Formats: sequence, C-alpha cells, structure tokens
Amino acid sequence: MIIDTHIHLDGEEFAEDIDEVVARAKEAGVVRMLLPAIDEKTTDAVVAVAKRFNGYAFPMIGLHPEEVRDDWREVLDRLRPRVDDTFVAIGEVGLDFYWSREFEEQQMLAFEEQVKWSVETRLPLMIHCRKAQNEMVGIMRKYRKELPGGVFHCFTGNEREAEQLLEFENFMLGIGGVLTFKKSNLPTVLPHIPLGRIVLETDAPYMAPVPMRGKRNESSFLTYVVEKMAESYCVAAEEVERTTTANVERLFSRCPSLVQNT
Repeated sequence: MIIDTHIHLDGEEFAEDIDEVVARAKEAGVVRMLLPAIDEKTTDAVVAVAKRFNGYAFPMIGLHPEEVRDDWREVLDRLRPRVDDTFVAIGEVGLDFYWSREFEEQQMLAFEEQVKWSVETRLPLMIHCRKAQNEMVGIMRKYRKELPGGVFHCFTGNEREAEQLLEFENFMLGIGGVLTFKKSNLPTVLPHIPLGRIVLETDAPYMAPVPMRGKRNESSFLTYVVEKMAESYCVAAEEVERTTTANVERLFSRCPSLVQNT
C-alpha cells in the first residue's frame, strides 16, 4: 500500500488520460492521492478531481509562494472561508526565493497567515520551501507548540537541515523521485532520518524518478522510489510501504473524509 502525498493531478498534463493514470496507480499499489492547490483556480480544480475520484483522491487548499503577489491578502480573504472538512491539508504553501525575492515580504506574510489557518483548523500543512529554510523556520517557531503537523514537501537537504525541520513535532519529510537521481545526496542522508518521519510523494507531473526521468511523472512511478528507499534503509520494500502509509494516516487523521476511507 502506497500513498502519494503530493500530485498535481488537476494539471493539464493529465487532462487527456487522467482515468488511465489513476488506473495505473491503483495497479501499482497506490491506495490514495493527495492533491495540493496553488491558488484559487487550482483549489476549484483539485476539489473537482477529488469528487471525480471520490474516496481515492483528496484535495488541499492554499496559496503557493510563487503565486503570491501584492494582492495576497485579498486572495487569502477569499480562500479562508472555504477551509472546511473538504480539504485534508493547508497547502501547497511556503516560501520560495530561488528565482526572485521581489515578493519576499508578501510571501512571508502570506505563509504566516496560512500557518495560522493550520493552527485554527487543525489541518496539517503541506510546505514548499526553496532557498528559504531559515526564514521558514523562523516563522514556524512562533507556532511550534500549536501546529498540528505537516509535510516538508520535496526534501532534498542534508542531515543538519533535516534535523532542523524534524524539531517540529508531527512533521514529515516528503521524499520523491530525487532520491533516485545519480547526484542525489538523499541515499546517504536518509539512513540518519527515522523512517517514521518520511512520507512518499511524486510532485507529478514533475520530478519523475530514474528510470523514467524526462517523462511525465505519475503516481505509479512511486514503486521506483520505494525500491531505492528500501535499499537506502536496508529494509524490505514492504516495510517502506507499511511505515510511510502509517505515517500519512497518522498525520492526516484529523480529516474525516480520509479517516472514513482508511
């Protein structure tokens, strides 16, 4: 049993064959998909996809840092009333200073506001962070004792960075295709991280694992990630699946729709 905690199944890349993508995922042992939103439009889209695959796909709600502009406050004011049991998490939210710091202040304010949503609603966070870990951690430490948990999506860092993130109780590191890349440091970093703090993800349609690099990623490819993770931890693939699935169910247990389909 595998759970893909991060797939953009609402993307246009899946428009032509979404049913086949889901069928292949089920055949590969993927029992659930969690769908992050990045803005208002994709919030509507992930809800629609989740309804189409009721009991299998579950939506999130949030404003992605790369979508933050001067109107971030107005956008969040429209999104906040929509946060209810329809959604399994607040996400995809966070900070991204990789390409530009033009909206740095706005990103930090928008992220902190959505961190507060997590505290208020008890929905976990799905966090995107790129070239901004110190700033992100600084914001989150204000709410350390109140946060219900979450996922640091697409973790690719070192042992020290992992240790800093895992200071936050009930937070997991999301691991996907990067683990299989030739130059990835993750195979040597993971053994220093408890498997009980790891969840699986694709970030599909992006970040396809070896041997599928260059292709559109999809949930069925998680089997390659599981194999590499089992090798890194020196355990059976079944142990990776069992533990990471239990991690997801523990983390997202506050969402009734997920519990009902466990």
